Parts: sequence; structure tokens; C-alpha cells
Amino acid sequence: MSRARQPSRRTVLAVAVAAAATGAALPAAAEAAPGGGGGGGRGRAPARPVDHRSWTTPEDWRGGTARGTSTVAGDRPGVRIATPAGTTTYTDPHTGTSARWEYATWTSPVHRLAVPATELIASWNADTPDGTWLQTEVQGTYTDGTRTPWYVMGRWASGDGDIRRTSVDGQGDGRTTVWTDTLSVDDASGGERLVAHRLRITLHRRPGTSATPTVRRLGVMGSDVPDRFTVPASTPGAAGELRVPRYSQEIHKGQYPEYDNGGEAWCSPTSSQMIVEYWGGRLTAEQLAWVDPSYADPQVCHAARHTYDHQYEGCGNWPFNAAYAATFDDLQSVVTRLGSLTDLERLIAAGIPAITSQSFRAEELTGAGYGTAGHLMTVIGFTADGDVIANDPASPANDAVRRVYRRREFENVWLRTKRYNADGKVVSGTGGVCYLYFPASPTARQREALDAVGVR
Repeated sequence: MSRARQPSRRTVLAVAVAAAATGAALPAAAEAAPGGGGGGGRGRAPARPVDHRSWTTPEDWRGGTARGTSTVAGDRPGVRIATPAGTTTYTDPHTGTSARWEYATWTSPVHRLAVPATELIASWNADTPDGTWLQTEVQGTYTDGTRTPWYVMGRWASGDGDIRRTSVDGQGDGRTTVWTDTLSVDDASGGERLVAHRLRITLHRRPGTSATPTVRRLGVMGSDVPDRFTVPASTPGAAGELRVPRYSQEIHKGQYPEYDNGGEAWCSPTSSQMIVEYWGGRLTAEQLAWVDPSYADPQVCHAARHTYDHQYEGCGNWPFNAAYAATFDDLQSVVTRLGSLTDLERLIAAGIPAITSQSFRAEELTGAGYGTAGHLMTVIGFTADGDVIANDPASPANDAVRRVYRRREFENVWLRTKRYNADGKVVSGTGGVCYLYFPASPTARQREALDAVGVR
């Protein structure tokens, strides 16, 4: 989903007050040939028009171009500043503060996409101690061999004491545009595509110090999901439910206006915190000391503050949420797209819950009780009938968070790319966007499930 097609990804919950425009929905676009087997007797999912490439191994890091960086060995290899390539001045647009920084860069090799893409979304896992931060950029290659500019996909630090975490607006070349966290082809209907990409990270630290960011995973998801109002139905697989903590975003309504005021705006960090804690991530009393002690679930407030994008003015930046999750010990994360509920069933069976992004009118998802232009929730399991068990943070209290949604309805509102809003206008859907948070050292079964959905 890009802001070119949908103005905002922040949760905008409103009761639907009008039915869809009359007229039949367009038929689903033809899918690619079926992909890998499902297992357990379930139906085989259609192949996904998605290419996810991450750099994570020592060989990956050594294969890039280093200017002042070195490779870190160990269980979680990465890159960090060795000898700075130079110094630069950065003026923070959100504070007006200018400061000098030493920097070093690492640039990936060109990756040729298996699927020529209309959209690219980057994600990263990094440590940024006090006095450090990083910038992630991507450059795409068009079908005709020309290249985009280097586009900034995020200026990021886990804290907010050095810079304000931010996306960068106003980037485009007349053929592609960056919409918050998504690089999107402006006119996909004309056949324009990106056939390759490369990434560049710039690591910053205060001059004269030895502190350094360390980047342990860096990736891009390229996709060309066909325009569709409906998607093919998948065959239900095995039932099961994961024990994921339940948190409501709504109990935080009106809290911290500087981080978008809680409530309906906090679906993404609330969902992120649920899965972080599922994997054992915990915040200390010292980390939570800034939160008003009268507020319940202060860890959700913490997640909102540490995913907040000061340019977007919201907590819904997809890579910023994934990067937040990866700041916890022994966790890694990606932003990707999945192709069907079969993919989610495979992950759930391996013990991996997922955060899905969807938009719908109230009558399109039975039991939700609201309509939304964009909302994140956590899929934690499936019933014996194949219906979706979700921890939906758009609930009035923690004990109301667990919901069961009809399989066919959920699959369609999550995977479609086009929909009718309450005014009968055609607007965008998310096309299967998903955050996946999983252990730094996955089990063999978890690795198999991640590999099956294109995450390595």
C-alpha cells in the first residue's frame, strides 16, 4: 500500500455509515502458477508476486561495498563503523538542531528481483547506542536500465535523544515516489516496473567516540500484487492457537498527544508489543519510568514512543515497528507480503504469530464492529473450521482483544488491493502486508516455515 493510493496508514477507525456503491466487484486478477506444497493435506497456495531479499550472513556483508565499515562476526553477524569515511552535518528538521557526525557506509550488491516490482519496502534490524543513528536508502533500476535516485527510506535510532526518528517526504523523479516507507511506481498501469535494487546504509556517531550502530539484518521486499477486489479462497489447514498477550489500544485514548494521542492511532505499536512479549521481550522499570504511573500497560506507551515517525506524525511506519521489535534480545523482524491464509497457517503451526494490515467497511468483517482505512492486528491461530483467531487491539479492554473472524472475510480484506469505501469510492487495500517477528536463532521448523513464505 502506498500513500499515492491511500492517504494514511495510521489507524482511522470510524463506523461505516453507507453501503458500498452498487455494481459488481471486479473479478480477481489471474494468479501465478501454484507454488510450494502446503503440507498436512491443505490446499496449495498461489505463488506470491513478491521477492524478499535480506542481507544477514558474514558472506552477505562481505559481498557489499564498505566505506569505513567492518563486518562483525558471531551468532548475529552485521556491519558497524570501523574507521569513519568522513564527517557530515545533520540538521534535524523536527528540532532545528544541527550537529556534526562521523559516518561510514555499506552498500549492497545489486539484487535482481525475481518479480519486477511496483513497490519496494525496506526493513532493518540494528542496535543504535546513545550517540548513534542510521540512515537507510534504496535505489531501484527500471526496466529500461536507468536508475532511480537514492531514496531515503528512514532516518532511525531506537531512542529519541540524538535525532527524531523520521521518514522523508517529497522524494520522487516523475516515475517513482516515496510515500512514507514505500517506494512506489507512479503509473503501474503503463507497465513501468523496477527490476532490481540496491541498498545503502549510512552509520553515524558523535565525533571522537567509539560508539557505533550495528546493523544485523537489512532487506527489501519488492512486490507487484495484481489489482483485485477479491482474492481466491484458500483451503483451511490445521487448527491451533498461540498464547500471545492481549493488549487494547483503546484504553490509551488521549494519552501522549506528542505520539499521536493513543487510542485508534496505536494499533501498530500495540500489536508489536503483543508479539515482542510473546517471544519473551520485557522492558525494565527504568525503561518505563517516563510513563505516567496512572496509565495501564505502560509498555504499550513505550512502544508507541519508540515507533513514532516525526514526519508521518504517527506510529504506523511499517519498518519502524519492525526495527523496534528487533531491539529486543534474540529477536529479528521483517516487513513482507504473504499470499494467502495458508501462509499464515504454516507460520502459526511453527509457533510464529504475524501482524497483518487490512482495511474494510464495518459490514465486511463480521464481529469487528468498526470500519477502518487501515488497521493492524495480530493473527494468533485458526479454529477447527479455519476461521482466523486474532488479537485485535481495537477493542475496549484487554479481555475483549481476542476475536474470531470469518476466514473468507478476513482473507479478502487483508489480501485485496482495491476496495469500495463507505462513500462508494474505489480506494486501496493492503495486498497482504505483514510484519513477522521471530527468533534470532529459529528452530528448524521455524526456518522451514519462514523459507516457505520467502523470508530467509
